[in-house]
Amino acid sequence: MDRRSFLTAAGATVSVSFAGCAGLGGSDESSTEGSSTDESTADGTTTGNAGGAEETLVVGTYSAFIDSPSTSPGAWVKQRFEEAFDARLVWQTPSNELNHYIERRNAGVDIEADMYLGLNTDHLVRVDENLDDPLFAEVGDVAGQDDIKPGLQFDPDGRAIPYDTGYISLVFDGTATTAPETFDGLLAEEHAGDLITQNPASSATGRAFLLHTVKQFGPDGYLDYWSDLQDNDVRVLGSWSDAYSAWSGGEAPMVVSYSTDQVFADQNDANMEKHQIRFLNDQGYANPEGMSVFEGADTPALAREFMGFLLRPEIQGEIAVRNVQFPATESADLPEDYAELAQEPPEPVTFGYDELKGSVSGWISDWERQFASN
Repeated sequence: MDRRSFLTAAGATVSVSFAGCAGLGGSDESSTEGSSTDESTADGTTTGNAGGAEETLVVGTYSAFIDSPSTSPGAWVKQRFEEAFDARLVWQTPSNELNHYIERRNAGVDIEADMYLGLNTDHLVRVDENLDDPLFAEVGDVAGQDDIKPGLQFDPDGRAIPYDTGYISLVFDGTATTAPETFDGLLAEEHAGDLITQNPASSATGRAFLLHTVKQFGPDGYLDYWSDLQDNDVRVLGSWSDAYSAWSGGEAPMVVSYSTDQVFADQNDANMEKHQIRFLNDQGYANPEGMSVFEGADTPALAREFMGFLLRPEIQGEIAVRNVQFPATESADLPEDYAELAQEPPEPVTFGYDELKGSVSGWISDWERQFASN
């Protein structure tokens, strides 16, 4: 959830779209692609022929959720939903993602979508800090929501339902280094220049890592830690795919990514030794992704039907595999080896909505000022 495109896997050349990274403050990628009959429009909307269906559901999301039919969930979800319902699904992927809808609401113009897929806690904080009028409606009754894992619900106002989750961790090339076990270990001289991460102002993955450092060192200490990381030659690149591609190309042995990385590596027959996971301080920052219905949607009932569809066990399992994340529900149908490949941290950590509201923008701004001045 911060979003994922072409990369070169260490030890092998692999073209892939890693879709579980919902970007904040801008899209990592701007391409869109749906099923083989879809056409992409200039505003990032994909359209297709669903055989004369009676209703159309327009779903906004981040581009990497749909931009690779071979690995991302979007095209598969569209096909299965249209087969199960007398409806047509249209994906909409504006280049600035959720900000597109915030800006339209502020301007008093139509949203032109029924729901958004790919929300996290930071998104909801941004919505509430930038809008006086509501952007999302209360979810209400959705089939399957009682099966969502405890602790994943992240909206105190009931506007969002999680559909998957991920944990931010280090991914490291075990043939080149052994990642440290602690945050302080990243500051060791032996790891100078070893770490690549993402810009927290433009990448959900980078933002989650920054928030983890705030969680670890506190609002009064995280900037000192980042100053030490800079002294140890940390590299900060713009997006998840920028960072992962640089790491895959051997530019550094460690990258901030997801603890499901071995799911991707196994799918592409990569060398597992080059795809090792490290949870610093035995912790992983949890980043659940959710879905919400826009206030004033044309088809709110169909949007809620779609939410329930995404929570079905067989759909949850397929989304987890294709989006390379963990499912949101207890009953997801997963491959037998998924639990071995997708690693969960001994201690998940995260910030809740109330902790981030009124704080996260300042933490990011302070980081940007310090990082630019050093």
